[in-house]
Order: sequence, then C-alpha cells, then structure tokens
Amino acid sequence: MSVAAFIASQKTEHDVPHALACRALGVSQAWFYKWRARAPTARQRRRADLDAAIETRFAASAGTYGSPRITRDLHQDGWRVSENTVAARMAELGLVARERRKTRGLTRAGKRPVAPDLVRRQFTAVAPDVLWCGDVTEIPTGEGKLYLATVEDLFSRRMLGFAMSAHHDAALTIAALQMAAATRGGGVDGVIFHSDRGSEYTAARFAAACRHWGVVQSMGRVGCALDNAAAESFNSTLKVELVHRHRFATRAEGRVKVATWIADFYNTRRRHSAAGGLAPIEYEQQLMAARTAARARAQEVIAA
Repeated sequence: MSVAAFIASQKTEHDVPHALACRALGVSQAWFYKWRARAPTARQRRRADLDAAIETRFAASAGTYGSPRITRDLHQDGWRVSENTVAARMAELGLVARERRKTRGLTRAGKRPVAPDLVRRQFTAVAPDVLWCGDVTEIPTGEGKLYLATVEDLFSRRMLGFAMSAHHDAALTIAALQMAAATRGGGVDGVIFHSDRGSEYTAARFAAACRHWGVVQSMGRVGCALDNAAAESFNSTLKVELVHRHRFATRAEGRVKVATWIADFYNTRRRHSAAGGLAPIEYEQQLMAARTAARARAQEVIAA
C-alpha cells in the first residue's frame, strides 16, 4: 500500500487523522489532498470494472462459481485476464464459493441378480448416447423427504432425464429413464446405463424398462461411491448449489425448484470441466455443428 493510500485508509468524518498521518509520515497535506482529488488512472478503472464483472458473474452463479469458472465467463465476455488474477480479486472481494458437505449414502442393495460393471470408473464417452449414469438422492422438505432419480449423459454431462417422488422405488427410476429416452427421441438402443446396486435398479421392472429401450445395464459395487462417481458428483453439485441454500416448505416447491435449476441452469448455463468448460447443451450443439460442417466438406470433396 502506498503512503497516500495508507493515509486515505484512516477513514473519518473529519480530516484530523489525515493531518496527523501526513505529519507522522512527513508528507505535505496539500500533496495528499491533491492525490485524493485526482482522477482514477486507466489501471484503476480497469480494476474497478473487472471487480464489477466478477461480482456480477459470481452472483449469477448463486455464489457457487470459483475462479476457474468465473475466468471462463469473463473470457466469453471479452476480458483478457488470468485465473490467478481472478482468484486474487475474488479473495480481495470476499467472494468464496460454497463448500461441499459430506453426505450419507442412500444405496441399499437389492436382492435380485446384478449387472456387471462395464464402466470400471471410466466416466467418459466419445459421443452422446454411448454411456449414461444415474443415481437416486434425497432432498429434504417441510413435508418430508423428496427423492430425485437422474439419468446423465457422460459425454456432455447433460441431464437427460429426471423424476421426483415421495418414494424411492423402481417406478421413480423408470420415470427418469423414460424421460431420458424421450429426450433423445427414443433412439437409444445400445446405450450403457451405469448405476449402483440399489433395489431401484436391480428390480425386475427396471430391467424390463431397460430391455424395452435397448439399454444395457452396468452396476458398481455396494457402498463404493467411486464406482458411480459421476452421478455422485452431480448430486453433490445439486446439494451445494441449490438444496443447501434453500428450504423447501413442500414437496411441490422442491419439485419446481429442482426441475427449474436443472432445465434452466445446469443443462443450459452451468459450465462443466468435462464439457470443455461449456454448458452441456452448448457442448452438444457445438459437436453437432462441427459434424454437420465436416459432412458438408466431405460431400464437396466427393462432388469435386
């Protein structure tokens, strides 16, 4: 901190402390008042604009983005700034992303035969509708627990299907799977769906739904969260960024808020590192555009 900045930091309704500080530091009061009245420099204006942009983006994420995602947002807005600078400014501004809480698992092993683990903790896919994952998690409300079942595409991290109910059973997971299949237009034959060994997924009804859509089941071990880490990661994100920040008076309110968060924020605006720092739907759209352009170029070459 400069001498002038230190003197200015001695805030008061009167200038007596400023005068004392000038005298103690051996500087002219006239020089200090001239310094205080000067116009902001270009660097100071840029710093103020940057701080405002960071605060805007942090607020838009509901206080959940750290410096990496804020930096990506700023780059999209045209800012040329490093992640280290953003991290330093966020620390100075007191902007800290919400910490994650450890949660107790919901999985209870079913009694029916289980599917083999076809994923082996490799939660990546080379294209959409190659590998999906899902899980069931609980959301507290004033009326009791609300259960959420999800189906996520591991190529883009897009939440293709989800369903909520006061009960966690096969009907819930089937509803989420049906929504995912409908989102993809029904053409999902051969896609692998990975889950834990909970009774909702080992149930005969769920296995029948998978056969109907041509979905191949894969299951991790009981009590091993890392075997379904991608689905667990989504649950954690949901809890940190939405559930732990609100109190839902009723299950109906919980349904609306969770569905809105998934459809209007997570899928469309929330940046994901596994999707190249883009939102899931934007990532898929860029892939489709690139493939369309590649096919057009190939046809031009063939025609020539």
